[in-house]
Amino acid sequence: MTSSGSCHLPHPDAARSLRPWIALAFVVLLGLAGTQPAVAQDTPTGSLFDPEIASHPGVVRALEILERDFDRQVEEWIHITEIPAPSGHEQERAEYLRREFEALGLEVSIDSIGNVTARRPGTGGGPTIVYAAHMDTVFPLGTDITVRIDGDTLRAPGISDDSNELASMLALARAMDEAGLETRGDILFVGTVQEEVGLVGMTYWLDHNPEPDMLIALDSGLGSVSYGALGIYWTRYFLRGEAAHTLSSTGRPHPARALSRAILSIYEMELPSGSDGAVMNVGMLDGGEIYNAIPAQVSFTLDLRSVDPELLDRLNDEVEARVAAAAAAEGVEWALEATNRTPAGGTEADLADRRTHPVVETTLHVHQHLGLDARAVASGATDANVAVARGIPAIATGTGRGGNAHTLAEWAYVPIQRTGMRMLLLLTASLAGVE
Repeated sequence: MTSSGSCHLPHPDAARSLRPWIALAFVVLLGLAGTQPAVAQDTPTGSLFDPEIASHPGVVRALEILERDFDRQVEEWIHITEIPAPSGHEQERAEYLRREFEALGLEVSIDSIGNVTARRPGTGGGPTIVYAAHMDTVFPLGTDITVRIDGDTLRAPGISDDSNELASMLALARAMDEAGLETRGDILFVGTVQEEVGLVGMTYWLDHNPEPDMLIALDSGLGSVSYGALGIYWTRYFLRGEAAHTLSSTGRPHPARALSRAILSIYEMELPSGSDGAVMNVGMLDGGEIYNAIPAQVSFTLDLRSVDPELLDRLNDEVEARVAAAAAAEGVEWALEATNRTPAGGTEADLADRRTHPVVETTLHVHQHLGLDARAVASGATDANVAVARGIPAIATGTGRGGNAHTLAEWAYVPIQRTGMRMLLLLTASLAGVE
């Protein structure tokens, strides 16, 4: 890439192979710029979106630029996807974002944990809006992350979680810059680290930066509007005793028996069902090194989830009590390691006021204007969780659609990303205000 911000990226054939539908969609979508869907719907209460904003000269120009440069956005999306970025190894992606945002003249910094922040200052008098997309993936170093083009679909690990949104933030910033579109409020573009292992980067970012007026995590499918926070507790439980040979194991305390008792007891717990209920899973077992000995230590992991913070803590306490009872019954010691404590945001009733906040209502209204089905849900498992749990108005939404996330078969459908970019621009102009 050059210092001017133009990208000399690999895969020139990637964009060319996707261009046949680009020209047609350009004409069709520009024709829709000032229209509303044919089906009449009630305007969401509290929305800041006015359909007339689609006719604002700066917005119109930015929409044209997004259309013109969409092939470049796809090319960049592919490039970012092919930069390895397991959790804790996001540096190369961070440097890429830094260079590209700096080429636009934005104020860019990388904090001590690795988050990238690019600030686009407003003219004043508007809210501060944070857009966050995570840079990390769940795939270890050495995974083949080469992007394969299959018609209108891109296939690669991480292609829809979350490299498309990193490219979307860059495309939005470039279009607004070239169009000279000024907002009243500041816009902060944040690339976070270690989202996949407990929202570590966003937690650090909110701990060390002024609280924004609104936060939008770009980490969901187009049409999804999550305004809640699913609490996630990941815990590893250890059962420990004295190792002994099989021939002398009879009657001795046995960590493996204690582990078995504990897991069976945990699965006898009654979990409330429904959207405000809870789910759990024992995902990993570990222990022992040889066939013919009592292991000195065994362990298992538990993934416990609920949107209800009181329920989550109560169930967590019950799990600990059952592990302790199993250990006592077998005469072994026990311990735990809390590897993730993502806070719960509250039940749907708890979040009734959040549901009607302008960040939710405006997002729904923009989707409606574009003829898109959208649904607001009082849950979510993204960087927005951290903000929701702190009382900051926040949602998770997205600009694309894909599937098979966190697998080698992950895919993303390219054409819908164009509509997603229109949604993102109209949402930005509505929330931050335009001059």
